[in-house]
Formats: sequence, structure tokens, C-alpha cells
Amino acid sequence: MYYDLVVFNAINSFAGTSILLDGLAIFLADYLPFVLGFWLISFLWYPKGDRIKNRLMVIVALFSGLVARFAIKPWVVFFYNRPRPYVTLPFVHKLIPTFFFSDVQSFPSGHALFFFAVSVAIYGFNKKLGIVFFLASGVMAMARIFVGVHWPSDILTGAFLGAITGLIMRWFYIKYQPVADRIIATIF
Repeated sequence: MYYDLVVFNAINSFAGTSILLDGLAIFLADYLPFVLGFWLISFLWYPKGDRIKNRLMVIVALFSGLVARFAIKPWVVFFYNRPRPYVTLPFVHKLIPTFFFSDVQSFPSGHALFFFAVSVAIYGFNKKLGIVFFLASGVMAMARIFVGVHWPSDILTGAFLGAITGLIMRWFYIKYQPVADRIIATIF
């Protein structure tokens, strides 16, 4: 907890010092997830390369992210419910709104869970794109600390569990690839 407090205060202390920095952090924390999501979905129709491979990448990546966010996070929250920094600390610079029911569900970060699972799955199909998604996910996760809605351990745990989920989903895809390929080819 001490580590969380020291690192959180070091990062969040820059919030409110510059309109430009705050605007950038708000964009990265709140809007970059949408940009990444739309970019990923655009690969369903991306004309270059192997279209089936692109579609498989999108489906495996989205499935990995959804499993991480909606299957893993509820279990962790069930056993360990942790309030967000702005709930427990008096002088947090909270720059973005959150849903009222999520005030007590900080651990692990759902954004980190989802996007690191997606990044691992993408990396299995396309190394360069996977690295871009990893970097973007990391920047987005750090911005969520900056804007005051997550502790550093929320981000690290979310990234770790998301990456593990992505690896497991990738393993399932490889194990059942002929079946998955047939299903995707039939649908698309």
C-alpha cells in the first residue's frame, strides 16, 4: 500500500498543473480506448494482407479482452473490493468522471485487463501491431493513474491478468485452430 501511495502521488501530483497536460491525459485515459477499439475493428475490413487472418486476429483479440473484463474482473472484485484513490485520499486531482457504482471497484483496472489481453492476442498474429497496442495500452494505463482513477497496483495487476488471459485465449485458439478457422470462414 505504501508503494501505491508514493507512486500514485508522484504521478497524480502533475494533474492540474497544465491545461495541455491535463487534456492529453484525459484523452489518453478516456478516449484512446475508443480509438484503439475502432482501429482494431477496422481490421475486419482491412484490404491488405490475409483478410481471414485479420478477421481471426480481431475475433480472438476481442474475445480475449471480453473474457478478461467480464469473466476475470468480477471474480477478483468479488474477493477483493478496493475503492478508487479519490474515494480514500482527500486531495486527489480527479480529471475524469466515473460511474457511481464503480467507486469501490478500482482493483484490478478493467481498462488494463481488457487492453493487455487484446494486445497479447494481437501480438500472436501480428508482432508489429501487437507492440503498438502494448505501448498504447501502457500509456493509457499510466494516464488512468494521472487522472486519479486508479492505483498503480490496479494497473499492474490488470495488465498481468489481462496478459495471462490473452495467452490462454491464444492457446485455446491454437489448440482448436481448424475448428475456429472453419467457423470464421463460414461467417465472413
